[in-house]
Amino acid sequence: MSGSNSSDASFVHAASRPPEAAVESPLAFTVHSMPRAGEAMAEAEARQMRAGRWKMLSVLLICAAPVIASYFTYYVIRPEGRRNFGELIQPQRAMPPGAALTTLEGASVPLEQLKGQWLLVSVAPAACDETCRSNLYLQRQLRESLGREKERVDWVWLVSDKADIPADIAPGLQQATVLRADGAVLNAWIRPAEGQAMSDHLYVIDPMGHWMMRFPAGMDRKSASQAKRDLDRLMRASSSWDKAGRGEEIIQP
Repeated sequence: MSGSNSSDASFVHAASRPPEAAVESPLAFTVHSMPRAGEAMAEAEARQMRAGRWKMLSVLLICAAPVIASYFTYYVIRPEGRRNFGELIQPQRAMPPGAALTTLEGASVPLEQLKGQWLLVSVAPAACDETCRSNLYLQRQLRESLGREKERVDWVWLVSDKADIPADIAPGLQQATVLRADGAVLNAWIRPAEGQAMSDHLYVIDPMGHWMMRFPAGMDRKSASQAKRDLDRLMRASSSWDKAGRGEEIIQP
């Protein structure tokens, strides 16, 4: 009898509970837990995307840092104790857009084709007086003195008229880039110091085509050692981003 009473009591107790009470817990898990899991997944994906963006930005900054640092060091931070032999040009002057030069044979060469290498430039009429010949000699010697870095530098003679160059100096120009440039192109790009002629100086152009330095007029073999120090500094400052060769050879005379 006691077992019968117990079973009847259990049946009555179960029957007295509301039907929804028996399924409340499973429904609560299904309805309320799934959105929370979805939100957690979305938040995790957002964190992963943010981490990926930061990684990509870090890689870009690491790649760009050497270029930024070298230019910032050389062009912006100039300790007072360091003196350049050459005059730094402020602001630097870019190549005039659309300008053209010509070879000695008369073929047209876009001025921008000279980009991609450091340029050590002299300017003089074709007759090439003693100053011109001295500058050509110093250009060659300065380039050779750079050793393995010389392949990053082109020495350029811009002939400022249409006359023929002397036959006796032609053999010594095998390693030079000799092109004709008219006065309009030259004046839009490089300038002599006040009171000097354009042919009195050597000019330094960076690989992006900016005129950035002018060596003093009347430079001789003795003072050329000071010019070499400037060139050495430029080669070191740009070694992380500038390599020898411009990808395309310019037209040679």
